[in-house]
Amino acid sequence: MKAMVFAAGLGTRLRPLTDRAPKALIEVGGVPMLGLVLRRLAAAGVTEAVVNAHHFHEKIADYLSAGGFGLKTRLSLEEERPLETGGGLKKAAPFFSCGEPFFAYNSDVWSETNLKALYSAHLSSGALATLVVRDRPSRRRLLFDGKLRLVGREGDAVASGGRALAFSGVQVISPEIFAEMTEEGVFSVTDVYLRLAASGRKINGFIDESPFWSDVGDLERLEAVRLRAAAGEGR
Repeated sequence: MKAMVFAAGLGTRLRPLTDRAPKALIEVGGVPMLGLVLRRLAAAGVTEAVVNAHHFHEKIADYLSAGGFGLKTRLSLEEERPLETGGGLKKAAPFFSCGEPFFAYNSDVWSETNLKALYSAHLSSGALATLVVRDRPSRRRLLFDGKLRLVGREGDAVASGGRALAFSGVQVISPEIFAEMTEEGVFSVTDVYLRLAASGRKINGFIDESPFWSDVGDLERLEAVRLRAAAGEGR
C-alpha cells in the first residue's frame, strides 16, 4: 500500500517558526508532524510513501533520509513553486503506477480517524476518492447527499442542498483519477473533485467521529495539538 504526504506548504501563519524550518517539520511532542503522519500511515499498512516538498526542501530530504518511520519514503521536489494538492499529486502520479488505491494526507493535520476503516470503505464503494470529513466550522465546507456523495461546495451558486461537512485533509484515492485530471500546473485537488462530481463521477465522504481533529495552520492551533499530544491522546 502506498501514500502521498503533502509537505510543500509555506506555513506563513506559523512564522517565526517557519522562518527556520518547513511547516512539516514543526514538532509536536518532540516529533515533527511529518514523522507523526508517516508513522500513522505505516501503522495502517502503508509500505511506501512519497512526500512533496518546496519550502526548506533540503531539510525535508535530510529528515526522510534518516528513516525510522516503518516505511520507505521518497521525495517529490517542487523546486520552482509549490503546486498545491492537485498539481503536487499529478506530478507524483508515476509513483502510483501499481494501480492500487492510495492514501493522501496533509502533513499539517492531526487526525485520529480510523485509517484502516477509511481504506476499507473506499474499496467497497467504487468511488474515485473518499474524503475524511467532519461536522465542524470551516470557511467553505463541502456538500454531500444522503449517501455521502459529493454534490458541491457551500457558497457556490450552482450548489443546492446537501449536508455541509468540512474536509479533514486525509483521503484515499483510486489512481484512475489521474486520467481524469485535465488541469495543469498549480491547482487544488478539491477543484478536481468538484468538477468530477458535477459530471456524475463518484466522490465520497467518510465521516470522522473521532474525539479530536485539528490542523496546525497557526500558532494557536499548534498549541492545541501540542496539548493533545502532551496528554497522551490520539497516538
